Amino acid sequence: MKIRTAALAAAAVLVLTSGTAAAATWWSPQPTEVKPFLPAGTTNPAIADGVALGKLVATYTASGLGPAAANPAAPADSPERYVDFPGGSLPPGVTITEAQALNVLKRIKANLAAAGLGLGDVVSMRAYLEKPPGAAEADFAGWNRAYRQFFANVDLATGKPVPVPLGTAPPAPPMEVNAARPARVTLEIANLPVAGWLVEVEVVAAYQR
Repeated sequence: MKIRTAALAAAAVLVLTSGTAAAATWWSPQPTEVKPFLPAGTTNPAIADGVALGKLVATYTASGLGPAAANPAAPADSPERYVDFPGGSLPPGVTITEAQALNVLKRIKANLAAAGLGLGDVVSMRAYLEKPPGAAEADFAGWNRAYRQFFANVDLATGKPVPVPLGTAPPAPPMEVNAARPARVTLEIANLPVAGWLVEVEVVAAYQR
């Protein structure tokens, strides 16, 4: 029994020592550092693998935002009610989800500005999509096109904006030039809290300056 106890104690010391040695090689951010970890070998990734924040970095968490009602000609509880293109008509190839997402991202920009922040300060994002009426699944492609209009549209190697498509139109300069790549998750859910919403987004932003 004594021999077994001694062996276990020695093993515990060995494990702790190994862990401590490994921990000494681990990286951690500086107190005021904000560091995104990006996929290797890419110059224009859509999102970060993750974002590390130093312990002294203050953050702001925005509540989930959906699109603002912008088309009074459409029925009150319809997805079309939340399209803010002139007259409520969609440009060629722009989906209803894409249009609502553009609306939401404009609202996020205004929300951040009220807190003294900008789109470039966003470090994480969670997007919730509801499938459009009659569709088999949520419109992830439309969401991603809208996202690129506001985020991750600068080539990290050249520093130049990358043209992005709106619907089926040829790629053109983005609505908001922004190099930020937040950590992001996108989920399809059964229903959003407001009738007619197809998109809701929440973000966390860091006070980096």
